[in-house]
Parts: sequence; structure tokens; C-alpha cells
Amino acid sequence: MRIARSESVATHALLVLASVVAVFPLVSIVVSSLHGVAGSGGVSFASYSTAWTQGRFGPALLSSALVAVTVVVVTVVLAALAAYALATMRVPGGRIIVGLLLVGLVLPYEVTVLPLYELLTGWHLVDTYGALILPQIALSIPLGVLWMRSFFASVPVELLEAARIDGTSRLQSLRLVVLPIAGPALTTLSTVLFLFTWNEFLLALILVPDNASVQTVPLALSFFSGAARSSDPAVTAAAAVLVALPVLLAYVFLQRRLISGLTEGAVK
Repeated sequence: MRIARSESVATHALLVLASVVAVFPLVSIVVSSLHGVAGSGGVSFASYSTAWTQGRFGPALLSSALVAVTVVVVTVVLAALAAYALATMRVPGGRIIVGLLLVGLVLPYEVTVLPLYELLTGWHLVDTYGALILPQIALSIPLGVLWMRSFFASVPVELLEAARIDGTSRLQSLRLVVLPIAGPALTTLSTVLFLFTWNEFLLALILVPDNASVQTVPLALSFFSGAARSSDPAVTAAAAVLVALPVLLAYVFLQRRLISGLTEGAVK
């Protein structure tokens, strides 16, 4: 009994310590952003107004939202269709396809940046939304297909057979039978893809360096924090909070679905 209690106390202590370590950077940035502009002292939200005005984060937020939503929607649709086929049908070369997807999943995407730049330059897509959306869809497909394939493979075969006996096609079985029970897996995948896409910096830096109208918030924050006009730490901290706020809100609203999806996948 004492051993179990000691283990429980130690576990909770480690969790509290990990929480403090994780939350401290965010709290310190928020506190810094409220110190006021140019050392004016006291608590002030003026730094947020200054950062929003000088950094022009409005268009950058819209660009990030457009890119992230497009990448998530297209990737989830394509991944669900491909994963359903690989999990429930006899696809010629299916094992080879899965192997290639695994390679694409573990391959460092940094090695693809320069070839992507050359390719998109030839297609006249550099400094356009296409340069941000198309590569990120391609880079997200391996994760999406492997994730959804794992879920679809766990669906009872009897459920699919019953749907076929009722006269549904394979596509109808996917739409009417499988997808309704795949909500947690789809939500988890969408959340992970949204976070990855929103925070993507290197691709934006290389592929859209000169067109401010399509630049995303991580790139806008980098340019803003490096500019002489944003030398005030409070303003830079406020800009960082503005950039991170949409991701934080998305996680707060979707955390239960995200955790349930991860737990369900682990149990299966």
C-alpha cells in the first residue's frame, strides 16, 4: 500500500514538474508582452496593438488559415480514400505502396526543399499559394494514409460484409458505414496536420520569400522580429502570442477529440 502511494506521489510530482516546464515559456512570453511598449511600466496591451499594426499580421493570419485549411481538407479526403483501399481491398502492389509511404514518412523533408524550389520555379508557382499548399499536401499524405489505414484495418470485416449484403458499393460503405465511426481518427489527424501546417516555416521561407500577400504567420513573425522597428521585447513577445493564439485555441477546443482519437488508436 505504501509503495503504491509512493509511486502515485512520484508520478504526480513528475507530471507537475513536466507541466511547469511546458507552461513556463508561454507564461513568460505573455508576461513580457504585457510590460508595455518601450519600458513604459505596468500592465499594458499597447504592445499587441503595436505588433498588429506594424507587423501587418492580419493578411498573414488569413494566408495561414487558407493554407492550413486547404492542406487539411485535401489531405484528409485523399488519405481516407487511399487508406480505405489499402486496408479493405486487394490493391496491386499494396505492400510496395505502404513501404514507399513509410519512406516518405521518415525521410527528412529538408532534403526535398531545393528540388521542390527548382520544380515549382519551372511551374511558375514560386511566391504563390500553390507553392505552400501543394508541397505540404504531398508531405502530409504519407502520415494521413498510414494513420487512416491503421484505423480502417481495425474495422470489423463483418460490418463491411453486412453493408455489401445490403447492396452498398465500396464507396457507399466508406461514406455511410466507416466514416461515421472514424470521427476520432479523422479529428486527430486533422488537428495534427493543422498544427504542422500552421507552424511550417522552412518551406514558406524558401518558396514564398518575396510575396508578402501570401506569406504565413511564422514567416511574418520572423521578418518582424528581425526588423529594427520591432526591437522592443514587449512588442516582439506580443507578436509571438498573436501567432500562437490560433493554434492554442484550436487545441483547447479539440483536445478531447484529439486525446480520444489517440487513446482509441492505442487501444486498437
